[in-house]
This record gives sequence, structure tokens and C-alpha cells, in this order.
Amino acid sequence: DILQLAGSTHVFQFTRMLGQALSRRVLGVNMQANIVGRFDDLLIAEVPAMRTWLQGKTMAESRLREKCGVTAVGIWEQGMFQIPTADTRIRETTVLVLAGTRAQLEQFDRSIIRETDKSGAVSDGPVVVLGGGRVGQAVANALDLRGIDYRVVEKKPGISEKFDHFIHGSAGDRSILIQAGIDHAPSIIITTHDDSLNIYLTIYCRRLRPDVQIISRASLDRNINTLHRAGANLVMSFSSLLTTTIMNLIHPQKVLMLSEGLNVFRMELSPRLENQVLRDVKIRGKTGCSVVAVKKGEDLIINPDPAIVLEKKDELVLIGTASAEKLFMEKYPAATEPE
Repeated sequence: DILQLAGSTHVFQFTRMLGQALSRRVLGVNMQANIVGRFDDLLIAEVPAMRTWLQGKTMAESRLREKCGVTAVGIWEQGMFQIPTADTRIRETTVLVLAGTRAQLEQFDRSIIRETDKSGAVSDGPVVVLGGGRVGQAVANALDLRGIDYRVVEKKPGISEKFDHFIHGSAGDRSILIQAGIDHAPSIIITTHDDSLNIYLTIYCRRLRPDVQIISRASLDRNINTLHRAGANLVMSFSSLLTTTIMNLIHPQKVLMLSEGLNVFRMELSPRLENQVLRDVKIRGKTGCSVVAVKKGEDLIINPDPAIVLEKKDELVLIGTASAEKLFMEKYPAATEPE
């Protein structure tokens, strides 16, 4: 409030935002695709494949578009973004990046809940949160709002005694972790600001629970890969969250940064693509970008039919890494205005 009164246009509490982002990725009782970006009516969402009906299938076998209408425009695998092919295998560690309308994503959510309920794959134990600082408390608040049971392990008595569901003790003590419910937890979220401690806790928890989902905070980007190698399924970087938020404020209508180095962007149709069938131009294979929508006049066609004909004055909405975006712009530059 004070910053807004002082004249700040935008004020962010990044510790709270990071906690909320970590909590949205848990394997909880109400598993849903996590919406990470919006471009008009187009929604971009992420969903962990772990313990869902998707795990073990290839992209072709999943028939996502046929079943739900959504398109898998990319996958995260151990912190690396990839453009999937029909033969790409969806693994336990895979996080799918989906594009679709709200109705299509809701249909996807129903399929996840329905198939998960059949298999009984997700544990009904509490989510275990390691670290009760500002980020850990934000995680706890977000889980509470979603109705997901949780336990927070915090070694400082002044913090742990103030809140319900907080357990006083060291996260490196196995008896404390057992008291917190680690044996039956669907997910463990590691929230401390010390990356070295987070790496240690990731290794320790992975030894105790080889099958659990581990989500970790990273304070420094250089430690993301190390946390993945230590056994984390998902890692969220504080600096990447900050960069993404600021960049989306600067270019709200042209670029949507999903994470550092991964963008959804809008481009006027290049003359090189005019009057061509989308399927025939093979944009994904040539540039590494996926077309997630085509704008024709006032109509935004989300997940367009591959047989759609691209016409002059159309706009493309694409997703890709920064390098793929650069390659697309080099191959298919927009028409220049006459002087």
C-alpha cells in the first residue's frame, strides 16, 4: 500500500508469487492443468504427467487433441524445453505444455481426474513442505485455499509454533519427516533460500521416497540443473519468475514469456507463407516453433486445423524458445511497410 501511495504503478510480492507457483504444481487431490499464461482467449497450461493416464504413452498414443481438444505444444524434461514429436514418450518426469481454450482445458482436467480416480494413483497423504519462511508460508496458504492437506517442517520454534500444520524440527531428521507424513505424501516442496541445503534435502528425500514428486525452489539459476540431477521433478527459479513478470509487463500484447527463454509471441503473416496450407509449410520442423493460434480478422482460431490456408493479413501466435523465435523471424519476416 505504501509503495502504491508513493506512486508505484505495479507492486509485486515475489516470495508470495513463488510460493503460489510452487503449490500449483503439486499432485494434490484436485489435479488440474496449471494455467501459466494467457494470450486473448488462448490459454497455456502445464501439467505434470507423473501418475496420470498419460505416463508411459507416446504423444500419438495419448490422442490429446482427439480426446480433449488441447494441443501439446511442448514438454519440460529435467528443466529443458523440447518440441515433442509423435514418437516422444511421456515419462514420469515429463511436464506437458498445453495450449487450448478454457473449455478444452477443463475437458482435459476432467480426463485427468476421471482416469486418476480409476487407478487410485495419487496418495491421500499430506503434501510435505520443507521450510516455513516466507515462501513456505505462501505455499501453505495456497495449499490451504485449494483444500489440500499439508505439513510444514520448520526448525525455528518462533515460526513453527504460530501456525497450524507446522512441525518443529529439522528437515534432515528422518523421524521429523515421518511425523510430517513423508511415507504417504504425494509431493514434497522444498522452499529454503539456501540452494546447497535444497540439493541435500532433494537427495535425502529421493532416497527415502523414490516414487514421490519433489518440487524445489532455486535461488540461483545455475543450480537448477544440479537440483534436477539430485532428483527434483520440478524446479522453480526466483530470478526467472522475476524476469518473466517484468517482461510480460513491458510487452503485454506482443510477447508472453512463460519462463526465461520460452515465449508465446504474435507475428504478422510473412509474405513467404501467404496462400499456403499450414501443414505443408512445416513451421515446427523448420524453426522449432509451434503454431498455437491463427488470427483471421477479429477471429482467433485456437489450435487450428493443419489444413487451414494462411492468407494475407493473418496473424500467427506461436510458442518457442528465444532461439527458435529468432530463427522463425529470420525465415519468415513480416512484410515491411512501404515508405
